[in-house]
Amino acid sequence: MNRVPVLPTARESGLIRCHACALVSVGRDHHSCPRCRAPLFMRKPYSLQRTWALTLGAAILYIPANLFPIMTVIQMGQGEAKTILSGVVALIEADMWPLAMIVFMASVVVPLGKICILIYLLLSVQVGLKTHLKERVILYRLMETFGHWSMVDIFLVSILASLVQMGTLATIEPEIGVSYFAAVVILTLFAARAFDPRLIWDRAHDQR
Repeated sequence: MNRVPVLPTARESGLIRCHACALVSVGRDHHSCPRCRAPLFMRKPYSLQRTWALTLGAAILYIPANLFPIMTVIQMGQGEAKTILSGVVALIEADMWPLAMIVFMASVVVPLGKICILIYLLLSVQVGLKTHLKERVILYRLMETFGHWSMVDIFLVSILASLVQMGTLATIEPEIGVSYFAAVVILTLFAARAFDPRLIWDRAHDQR
């Protein structure tokens, strides 16, 4: 079990970091940064509320993003709508295992994983969990690092829709599922930015 370190936090030492230029200085909330004059905040304002709203919005939109088709492939005048999972299955049937794995990881595992991680971090902060502090911060950083891979599916559909335009021979058209999936990706990106990982340590220190 990890225990809360006895060392004082930056907040307890009166130090504050500017969110605009990253300067660490002595100050308080609503003061101005001595370098860039941006308003200073000891912690991101309404971090938990904004993160909850964005995360729940992403979780709700994740359902239609997977139920509705993301693109329609038209060959010789006949078209077939493809959802994310049916597209992965089609790639596997075409012996494109590497591409199928990339699409599955980027379009299914990463978005769902980000939503689950965000909910776990939010709940752990709200209940004041005092264990596994470093692990939760590392989990947050990993989520931020790999979260952008969710855009791969959107880029793939956009590129295919713009390149494959051969009339009745072959055409790829984006469908409504792309809009829902793009909204999920954007909301999770904003949710990760809205969450302040320093709250993980604050809640534990407040209960020492």
